[in-house]
Order: sequence, then structure tokens, then C-alpha cells
Amino acid sequence: MDYIEVSLKLNPFRPFNEILVAQLGELPFDSFLEEEDDSLVKAYILEDDFVEADLLAAFAPFEGMVEIEHSVQKIEKVNWNQKWEENFDAVEVGNFCYVRAPFHVEKPTFLHEIVIEPKMSFGTGHHQTTQMMIELMEKIDFKGKTVLDMGSGTGILAILAKKMGAAEVEAIDIEEWSYENMKENFERNNVQVSAYHGGEEVIGTIGKQYDVIIANINKNILLSQFETYNRHLNNKGFLLLSGFYVTDAADVVAAEHLNTFETKAQIDKETWCGLKLQKHG
Repeated sequence: MDYIEVSLKLNPFRPFNEILVAQLGELPFDSFLEEEDDSLVKAYILEDDFVEADLLAAFAPFEGMVEIEHSVQKIEKVNWNQKWEENFDAVEVGNFCYVRAPFHVEKPTFLHEIVIEPKMSFGTGHHQTTQMMIELMEKIDFKGKTVLDMGSGTGILAILAKKMGAAEVEAIDIEEWSYENMKENFERNNVQVSAYHGGEEVIGTIGKQYDVIIANINKNILLSQFETYNRHLNNKGFLLLSGFYVTDAADVVAAEHLNTFETKAQIDKETWCGLKLQKHG
């Protein structure tokens, strides 16, 4: 069966490249390519699954925020693995962490190396929020700690926590494809991480207390789930948050139910923000 290629020219390109990929991921699109130099995102879907009205509806929430020019063409089957390899670069965070795909060369000079194959899941290490979370994690001693990675995506942050010496790590994601993808990546990196498919309710089902909770999602979900994080975080424990804009940081910190936490660090990258909070003892 042939595919439909939808080309999206975005102005501005970031952060809407990631936002629209996530939005289209809710539709039957199964592959995405980015050409940042041309401000393009290309999305691929089986011809029989394509409904242009659904595509236009996916654009609607962002009207007035980003200019989107789109074109649609039918293409023959392609080698998706080859296409993906051509468009995925390794990521380096200082000399602390090297995130690569299986086809990239190893670099043993880095303290930690993570090998992932992201497929449709969020968290290749390219996005500013993921990089900020890695930087925040670098300053924490994970040895012997219990860790929860909420909205784990590819599992990259859960893998890093385990490689940094965490005793137990749980990873949760609400998307089925992310759940399957992170399990593959845990095995690929030879780490023991417990993977769960679901949302906030899974935290209560597990019923554990954590020394570190990592949540790279978005502001509204973070604030709506905060009480659950708070109940399951030990005193003096760390809460690492990202997935929201710099302009939203003040709202997050000022939220009334955050008064049991102290802000220990804030990192800003372009329009995005990452926070390290510590629960009072």
C-alpha cells in the first residue's frame, strides 16, 4: 500500500515541530522526519488512513501561534529505517552523557552512553527539555535511590537514572507505543527498569515512595498531578520538572501546592524551562 507524505513548513520552527509531531501522533501517522534547515516536518501515513479534515483539525489549536504551510503527496513505499538513520544525529550533553542510535559510533570518553531507537516516542535527547533534564540529573547523587520517571517516552531519563546507580527505577507512559518502545530501549541498554502503561493512577497502584521523581510533560498535567507526586516523594527528595515554557516557570513555582518545596535550580533553553525542586524535610 502507498503512503501519503504531508510536508509542514513552520514559522517559527521550534517549539512547534515537537508539538505538532505529538499532535499528529494521535492520528494514524506512523513516521516523522524533520528538516530544520528548511523549517520542515514531514509526516507519513498509509493512504487508506489519511483524512485531510483530521489533519486540518490538528492544526486548529495553534492558529495565531505558528504559520503552517502544508502540502500532500502520494509516495511509494520507502525504506523507513534508512530515512530515519539519515535524519537522526547523536546528542552530546557536555562530557556527561552521549545519546546515540544503534548505528552511531561508540564514544567511551563520555561518562554515560545511552543507545535508543525512538520510533514514534518523544525523547531522542534532541529536544531542549530532555537535555535540561539530563543536566539537572547530573547534579544529583542517584546511588541507591528509588526513582520514578513519569511520561517516560523512549525511557532515556529512566535509563540514565539506572546508569547513575539508582537502586529501583519505575517508568510510566500513557501512550502504548511509548510503553513498547521504552521496554525495547531498557533491554537495549541492559538496565533493569520497571515499565508501566498508563497515567497518574499507576503511581498509586505501584504504591512506592521515591527519592527522585522526574516528570517531563507539560504545565497543566504537571500541576494537576502534583499532589500525587508530593504524596509519593520522600522528604528531602527531588522533583525534576520540564515540558513547559520559560514564561510559565513563575506560575509553576508560585502554585500554592508547591509551598512544601524549595527551588534548587532553574535551567532555560530557548523558550523552554527545567526546574529542580527539593521537598522540605
